[in-house]
Amino acid sequence: MNQLSANFIISAEKLSQCPDFELPEFPLLGRSNVGKSSFINTIANNKKLAKTSNTPGKTRLINFFNFQDMFMIADLPGYGYAKVSKEAQEKWQKYLEEYLLKRKQIKSLIQFIDARHDIQKNDYQMREWVESYNLPIFTIVTKMDYISRGKQTQVLANVKKHLKGDVLAFSATDRFYCEKIIEYLINMVK
Repeated sequence: MNQLSANFIISAEKLSQCPDFELPEFPLLGRSNVGKSSFINTIANNKKLAKTSNTPGKTRLINFFNFQDMFMIADLPGYGYAKVSKEAQEKWQKYLEEYLLKRKQIKSLIQFIDARHDIQKNDYQMREWVESYNLPIFTIVTKMDYISRGKQTQVLANVKKHLKGDVLAFSATDRFYCEKIIEYLINMVK
């Protein structure tokens, strides 16, 4: 299966507003502009499904997408950059922690890392937080098309060494990666 259809369900600020679905759920964690919305659009083969932006910090709510009644993807606000007050950031953090720790439908978290850059301090901090609660997680390395083929293996090996667990490559322009990720997600929810 090389693509899945999907539709947007709802945006929620906090756990009590999340949709009442029993489908397995994959929350997307990552820095602002790491490519989470492009990931959703690519695996759904719909460039207009999730809003993408060149301006960091645009996603401010948890956005839920239903993929063929097989699983849900929850696009979370990016960490590391947002032009909002400290008070607003603290409120987001509280709501996101509650969602991540109490949402029963979560199958696995997915952390996104940009292939063009070293793993950032806030990426490590997020991973430490996830591991401190023993939450299931795997990693997707985005923007693979921006680095040379020869360097791709090295980038993936470096991420795997530092973040452990499964590491998958992704590019919004290369369907090869997309098919592997779709297969991986479907196998997780079987």
